[in-house]
Amino acid sequence: MSFIERFRNTAGELKKRLRLYRLVLRHPRTPLLPKLLLGLAVAYTLMPFDLIPDFIPVLGHLDDLVIVPLLVIAALKLIPGEIIEECERRIEEG
Repeated sequence: MSFIERFRNTAGELKKRLRLYRLVLRHPRTPLLPKLLLGLAVAYTLMPFDLIPDFIPVLGHLDDLVIVPLLVIAALKLIPGEIIEECERRIEEG
């Protein structure tokens, strides 16, 4: 598999995951805490400043690579599986 094919596959999976997260956030049965955690992940990604400034070598970017995924993982663990499955089915149906 070439680099371009892997890139396209990864981009497609990322797009599908973002659609899933958007549907989960809008789902009426999604609990409030996961919604807040996902909102914090988005807000932290878009903030013009970080907890550890980016000009500090390694640590500056490491906080982005650790904090955001941890918030997303924590939120997804708190969302009931049937809500995620329902949203995945909606994506597959188109």
